[in-house]
Amino acid sequence: MPLRKPIKVLIIGGVAGGATAAARLRRLNEDAHIIIIERSGFISYANCALPYYIGGVIEEKEELTLQSPQSFWRRFRIEARTDQEAISIERSRKEVRIKDLTTNAEYVENYDYLILSPGAEAIIPPLPGVDSKRILTLRHTEDAFSIREHAEKFGKGSAVVIGGGFVGLESAENLREMGMDVTLIQLTDHVMQPFDDDMASFLHREMRKNGINLRLKTAVTGFEDGEDGFFVLAGDEKFKADFAILSVGVRPDTKIAREAGLETDRRGSIIVDDTMKTSDDYIYAAGDAVSILNRASGTYGMIALAGPANKEGRIAADNIAGLESHYRGSTGASVLKLFSLTAAAVGINEETASAMGMDYDTVFTLQGNHAAYYPGAESIMLKAIYERKTGRILGAQAVGRSGTDKRIDTLSMAVAYGLNADDLASMDMAYAPPYSSAKDPVNIIGYIAGNKLRGILEEFSYKDIPSIDFSREMLIDLRTESETARGMIDGAINIPLDELRDHLDKLDRSKTILVYCRSGQRSYIGARILEGHGFRAKSLSGGYMLYESVMNDRKNR
Repeated sequence: MPLRKPIKVLIIGGVAGGATAAARLRRLNEDAHIIIIERSGFISYANCALPYYIGGVIEEKEELTLQSPQSFWRRFRIEARTDQEAISIERSRKEVRIKDLTTNAEYVENYDYLILSPGAEAIIPPLPGVDSKRILTLRHTEDAFSIREHAEKFGKGSAVVIGGGFVGLESAENLREMGMDVTLIQLTDHVMQPFDDDMASFLHREMRKNGINLRLKTAVTGFEDGEDGFFVLAGDEKFKADFAILSVGVRPDTKIAREAGLETDRRGSIIVDDTMKTSDDYIYAAGDAVSILNRASGTYGMIALAGPANKEGRIAADNIAGLESHYRGSTGASVLKLFSLTAAAVGINEETASAMGMDYDTVFTLQGNHAAYYPGAESIMLKAIYERKTGRILGAQAVGRSGTDKRIDTLSMAVAYGLNADDLASMDMAYAPPYSSAKDPVNIIGYIAGNKLRGILEEFSYKDIPSIDFSREMLIDLRTESETARGMIDGAINIPLDELRDHLDKLDRSKTILVYCRSGQRSYIGARILEGHGFRAKSLSGGYMLYESVMNDRKNR
């Protein structure tokens, strides 16, 4: 049981981490004196909802506010002070100096325990013209109000979004839905860095289909704001716009912690133990400003997501209240709505696994979100990264519509608890025709990876296609004639799967037979048929669907 004692707890920062810690602490200790110091004008708000307020999906400002200082006091007897900025910590005296932003007056507040939840701040690159009033960021509620005012002022004008992360894509979508002309500029070769470029190709297609001018591998070099209008500069190019949203990333807002001498990592994130305690026994920290364990990679760093922030705030409160509680780390599970698509990811991607020197492999599968015979079935493209030696699931990415998030949630459990391919294959999933198939896409991932680990299946990648040596390899398209009418891979011979056994005499046994179909399912069957007749065969991972998406994306770049 928690210890009830009349302690004073000062919390710097509200929103997910700080407000959660305050409410949890009150539930555990009715005698505690709890004060929240919040720099903005809102103590607890739905920051993930801000892009949807911009687009009018969420209509009223009041819907963004989860708690006000008044409601916090009425329900929890917690003193929440907005428009107050903590400017320094004197650890030896257990004091925090605070500035009232409405009067500029300063005062000192003491504490028995201090919880830091300052969050992260938007990165503003030092580019020429970056101080223009037409350049906006989206981090706080007030930012959303400003962007919506700009969007409504310019009506069906134009906007440039710089940065292709969650906030950038959600902002671009909502501005586009309002009828604005939107250009999105991304420095790297694909949006959404939790995704690999092959899976991001589906997101690129959705953005282009909905009228967003997507500019990849493009570096913004400055801004011009003059009589001729406002321009975003990218080398020799100029993009004219009514305003721009700068969304190139965030960094931990930890100046006050660093100046107080608390331990931080090289990026400035506050180092905490699994109780959320900092290097000072009387100071805890939570939210985007802390360095936490990535359960997929085993490394520590910043994971700026609302779910982890809420858990961290709760755990900090538990331990201050005398209730032992430990944070296990995060899988980084995340999801994005992008027009008609849902994109979700968990764990590490292939790019990260490669950079870390891991011995890994990947599997793709294209499966229905529920039974094909039940009306409304839609496809989900699912990619998983696993450790070769053990089959342990390291991460996954999915793009589809209904049911996409469900699969990533399941795979998040696999990443968190070290499950392997066989565990996925044997996992019981809730099944009824409107919701899934008897063999869920998560099971299929386990089957495919298990087949590869046992040597039953050998695959080749879309990356291998340009280097096919036709003197030693044959490429067979196993789709039907009507399917191949929309396109084939150069050099392929069409033999529909159901006719494959009748054409074995046309195949060269001295060559490796490379087979593909739309999704990879028929090509796996074809490869097994060929292996059963003495051929060496490989199946195209992800099928023609993935190949076509990646190739079209590269053309459109």
